Amino acid sequence: MIDTIYIEDAIAQHPRVVDILARFPKARRISCERYTQVFNPKAQNFRLQKQNPALILAEKHQHFVLPAPVGYGIGSTQNYYFSHVLNCLYDCRYCFLQGMYQSAHYVLFVNYEDFQADIKQLCQQSPTETLHFFSGYDGDSLALEPITGFAADFLDFFAELPNAFLELRTKSTQVRSLLNRQPLPNCVVAFSLSPDAIARKVEDKAPSLQRRLDALVKVQAHGWQVGLRFDPLIYQSDYREQYQQLFTQVFEKIALPQLHSVSLGTFRLPEAFFKKIHKLYPEEKLFAGDFVSQQGMMSYRDSIEQDMMSYCSEQLLTHIPARKFFPCR
Repeated sequence: MIDTIYIEDAIAQHPRVVDILARFPKARRISCERYTQVFNPKAQNFRLQKQNPALILAEKHQHFVLPAPVGYGIGSTQNYYFSHVLNCLYDCRYCFLQGMYQSAHYVLFVNYEDFQADIKQLCQQSPTETLHFFSGYDGDSLALEPITGFAADFLDFFAELPNAFLELRTKSTQVRSLLNRQPLPNCVVAFSLSPDAIARKVEDKAPSLQRRLDALVKVQAHGWQVGLRFDPLIYQSDYREQYQQLFTQVFEKIALPQLHSVSLGTFRLPEAFFKKIHKLYPEEKLFAGDFVSQQGMMSYRDSIEQDMMSYCSEQLLTHIPARKFFPCR
């Protein structure tokens, strides 16, 4: 999967770097002073690189944990996100990452302890509140787990933080590290799900809906809390039938006692990202939809967005109690 690895000079002897390199003995190794020398130059083609991304092993120096965007949450008043990895194994056409980054290479920040120190400090500052921390914002939380060991490491850490709550958001079936340990009460494994017909069109390289559901069933049977993330909703003329069928299929598999939360949101992208992605994929039918620009964001026009949110919310609430439902406005 990985045939080229870039390594920052300063972390060449870091234990995680040494471990990863040992697992890819045939990979070409290239030293660099900073990952930005490889990742940030503008004269790169994201679409071309996506065919065979390299792995960049780097150290993050600041902004380890950031406040989550307004409206992003599952019940807490204090919401944060952190990104140990930039970019994703999958190639979802609607993903904002291809509009935000110049490069499709994977960046792994190996200094996990610095992220953890910031998380611990935030928790100590608000000892009487439960703080929510979201992983999987700038890349899938579990897709690269066999390489990164991220979940295994951070679950040990969160097990010692009673007022911290972790969301692992994923489309992946890489759940072995979850099945090999006792579940944590302060963690939710949140699966992003789309109707099968839509996923096959716009979620390239991601596991099929059925494989994701199979992974979800294993995780919840082991005792983990699971989350359902129907985001983004993608409009098609028959979207009502598509999403009704999806919800029926999903809730046939869900054990409600293990269901932590359900969130819902429609397609939206910063206008600059939208234009960049459209330029990368001019033939993509998704971008020929009925979109409008509002306050710098591209989204479906209000009548479509409101209809989709209203219909899907109504359908979901026939399956779940309102207290578990978190629509993104």
